[in-house]
This record gives sequence, structure tokens and C-alpha cells, in this order.
Amino acid sequence: MKAEFSIPTPLGRLIIAGALSLYATLGAAQAQDAPPKNPVTVEADGTVNVPAMSVPITEYLSPEGKAYLTEHLLTMQNPALLKEVEEIGAPGFLKDYMDRQAELFPFNKEDTEIGGVHVYDYTPVDGVSEENKDRVLINLHGGGFITCWPACGELESVPLTSLGKFRVVSVDYRQAPEYKFPAASEDVAKVYTELLKTYPAENIGIYGCSAGGMLTGMSVAWFQAHGLPKPGAIGIYCAGSAAPVNGFGGDANFTATAIGEGRFIAPPASEPSDKPKRSQMPYLSEADPYDPLVAPAESDEVMAQFPPTQIITGTRGFELSSAVYTHSRLVKAGVDADLHVWEGMFHGFFYNPDVPESRDAYDVMINFFDKHLGN
Repeated sequence: MKAEFSIPTPLGRLIIAGALSLYATLGAAQAQDAPPKNPVTVEADGTVNVPAMSVPITEYLSPEGKAYLTEHLLTMQNPALLKEVEEIGAPGFLKDYMDRQAELFPFNKEDTEIGGVHVYDYTPVDGVSEENKDRVLINLHGGGFITCWPACGELESVPLTSLGKFRVVSVDYRQAPEYKFPAASEDVAKVYTELLKTYPAENIGIYGCSAGGMLTGMSVAWFQAHGLPKPGAIGIYCAGSAAPVNGFGGDANFTATAIGEGRFIAPPASEPSDKPKRSQMPYLSEADPYDPLVAPAESDEVMAQFPPTQIITGTRGFELSSAVYTHSRLVKAGVDADLHVWEGMFHGFFYNPDVPESRDAYDVMINFFDKHLGN
């Protein structure tokens, strides 16, 4: 492809000159110091070798956010705190967030089935608002397609039902190891089809975090393949829709994972031309990870038919690269897509309701669905 260049405007030249001046100043300052012992080096294939470094907490976080990030990183270093509690299907520390949400955000919950699929049906204690009486949200919980029901479903549903005055249906979709793809997509389609008998498609929103964010995109692709109308809007949170072959993939495997989770999980070295044939996720072990029903971002045609989409991530979220890439594919396809990246925050950060960054995220979610559902 031939590269095209244009002559910068006077303002553009001024900006470039300012940037060059800044780099020159920084370079001059560094030149006065002794050369670093472990400088960054770049190999012929573009691989960058970064020396060991210490990464402090960003100054842009709120005081509560700084304390929260510190607590999270220390928790990730303690295996005892990561053990799953059978009652909530998730690590025990999530129970504290559930209890706190219940204090702050009153809600009603009905344990029922929709379309033959087990769900928790959440509503505000004072009822759904007049604006939302003809709207409904479907929540698809996180947990890597293997766990976190009901904990993640509740943590993702309660703020939106209580603060946004929405009815939220959280789906207990089938997971690994008992089930494989496309079981979860089939379950979401069953719930969606049943709700279509009561709500027009443009009044239905779907969202989820982590595996639930992935499943949100997968479900939209599934609807397309099976002749179902697209929902009014979707939220892909703590996730992306790129091929899930090595975690969520991209630079974030090497950067955000380490500074957001206190551990280093990067894919094994391979030639750029080598594509992994299978996902590392048990639920997707028998699926083609590049199938658009698994990774919608692999198909421009599928992405072009997405409804308005909101993507939420953080600079320390190990899904960051996939989220950013998914947004770029949607924008290229002409879809109304919003990307929100919280500085310093990690995977699933908004589960804790006492942090200002979480409250900001709730507002962003509620405003997005309020804007798009029914329009």
C-alpha cells in the first residue's frame, strides 16, 4: 500500500515543533546523566526488549481508586483469597462487593426461567421507571465461561437496575467444562427470543463483563446467523470481540496484565505467521477461534451489522488491546461505537461500588442505554 503524506497546517507545524522541542529537552536532560544500565533495545523483527522496571500507581486515580488498585494487586498475590466460594461461584472477596452493593442499591430479584433458561430477573424496589417500562436489559455474566454465577451476574446487574431503574435479566448460561461453544450463544438466543414477544428489539439492550462481554458480541453474531433482529444497543465490557487465542491478545498480554493483575501471563513465543489453532479457554477448545460466531471482529460484514456498541476497559485491564481493536473495527465498519478507558483501572474494576471510577462507569452505562434503546 502506498503511503500518503500531507503538509501540516500552521497549527500542525506548531504542534510538531513543540513535540520535537519537548523530546529534545528530555534527551538533553538524559544525556547529562549516566547511560542506563539496562536500556530498551529493539530487535530486527520489531520485538522490544524492556528492562525490569517498577510501575507506580498513576497520579490520575482518585484516592479511593489508588487504595482499591493496591488492594486488588495484593489480593492477586494471595492464593487463599482467590479460592472459589461455592455459594457465589466466585472468589470470596467478591462477596464483600455483593453485600456492599445490596446496602447501597436496593433491588428485587426473582429466580425464574425465560425461554427455558435459568435467569435472575432484577428490578428496582420502587419499580421500573416510566421511561424504561418498555425497555429491558439482558446481562451476561463474566467468569471465563467456567464460573462466577451468580456473583458476577449480580455485581453487573444491581447497579443498573437500582440506579438506572431498568429491568435487568441476568442469564445463567451453560458453561464449561460440561458444555462447549455454542451452548451459551444458544441460551442467550432463547432468552432473547422470548423477550421479543414482549419488547421490540430496539428496546432490548445486552451487556456483560469479561466472558460476558465476549458473549455479548458472540450473541449478536449468532442472532445475525439465525435471522433474529439486532438489539437496540450492546455493552462489551472488560472484553473485546477479537479472536481469543492467547488470553485477550495484543500488547496488553505483556503490559496491562502484569501491572493490573500482579502476574505475568504472555503467550509463548511463535513466528508471526503462526496462528494458534485453538483457544486456551475450555469452553472454546473445540471451536475455531477465528470463526465470526466466536470472534465477530474477524468479519467486517458481521461487524457492520452491529447495533450501537459501548466498550469499557482500563489501562491495566488485560483485555485492553482486544477492546481497543474491537472498537477500531466497529468504527471502520461505520457502527456507532463508544470506547471508554479508565486510567489505572484493571479487569472488572467496577464491581466495587465504593470507588468513584466505578460510579462513573455506572453513569456511562446507564446514559448509553438510555440514549439508544428505543431510538
